[in-house]
Amino acid sequence: MNEHEIPPPDGRPVDVYLDLLRVRMPNDDYQLLLSVVEPVLQAIDEQQMPTIDFSLDGDNAEALPQEIRDEAALVIATAVTGRLDNEVVEIDTDETGPVRVVTDAATASDPERLGEIADYLKERHQQNEELRGIAEASGLPSDF
Repeated sequence: MNEHEIPPPDGRPVDVYLDLLRVRMPNDDYQLLLSVVEPVLQAIDEQQMPTIDFSLDGDNAEALPQEIRDEAALVIATAVTGRLDNEVVEIDTDETGPVRVVTDAATASDPERLGEIADYLKERHQQNEELRGIAEASGLPSDF
């Protein structure tokens, strides 16, 4: 077991991470963060992720400061992976512009691996555009 995979003595890694954020963040920011992540953490605990509609991007997220969105992504990643070494990296592709991705520290520091992720993002964007074109040509909604 790696150091970042060893469960902390006082609880789940996500609880430890939230405790660290409570100390580090201004109270108002921390409360805002909690309002974003608590429903997701509850859904994870109840194993209901397929039914939850959650995104840190889109209309509702624009009201959240980028720092809160990044921390929310890291809290959720910690809850899902049990790892405390997650990082947010920004990958820029011509097709999509900058995309923020949560990954482990080893991947975040590996330019080759980040290039693979960028290639995947490009391919996914192209597939979405093809599907959008098919939907529009078929008279179906294309807002996915």
